[in-house]
Amino acid sequence: MKKDKLSIEIYGAEVICASCVNAPSSKDTYEWLQAAINRKYPNQPYAIHYIDIDAEDIADDRQSAIAEQVRNDEFFYPMVMIEEEMIGEGYIQLKPVFAALEKHGFVAQA
Repeated sequence: MKKDKLSIEIYGAEVICASCVNAPSSKDTYEWLQAAINRKYPNQPYAIHYIDIDAEDIADDRQSAIAEQVRNDEFFYPMVMIEEEMIGEGYIQLKPVFAALEKHGFVAQA
């Protein structure tokens, strides 16, 4: 069964990760990615979620487990997942994100 919306998750925290000194914050990355996706792939359905790894109330068990892994330094943050596949962590670049979106059927607008 095909879902109508592609799922994009950004895991991050208020504090910029120690090894990501000059990188944008997790929230900035979330906003920047959303704007970039909307520009390149207008009118294509997706849901983007920001998951604060330090939040006490992550309701989804899978998201909570991933947040725990990020807190335990198994992954850098911000971390981007598309359809539960890790696309990037730490310093996020558009190319792999766009490649993953196109793998899921997104078509870039000229």
